[in-house]
Amino acid sequence: MSTLRPLHDRVIVKRLEEERVSAGGIVIPDSATEKPTRGKVVAAGTGLILSDGKVRPMSLKAGDTVLFGKYAGQEIKIDGEDLVFLKEDDIVAVLEG
Repeated sequence: MSTLRPLHDRVIVKRLEEERVSAGGIVIPDSATEKPTRGKVVAAGTGLILSDGKVRPMSLKAGDTVLFGKYAGQEIKIDGEDLVFLKEDDIVAVLEG
């Protein structure tokens, strides 16, 4: 994959596939599933530039597993891979453990 370096408070996330089997064991077809709202951070910028010119460092780093809004971000395709381009504010949580 090409080297990506998002600017400022932006991150690039690769969606993680959701479970395709219901709690009752029923396999859910692709056409009935929603876009995953969970992903892994591929690259992160350096941080938000504040009004006084200082930079607030990012709280995310490459490799973090995150949750984000269903309709958040911009879908992009780089080297055949589907990625989501988000602002740090679009990330709602980091999954740990």
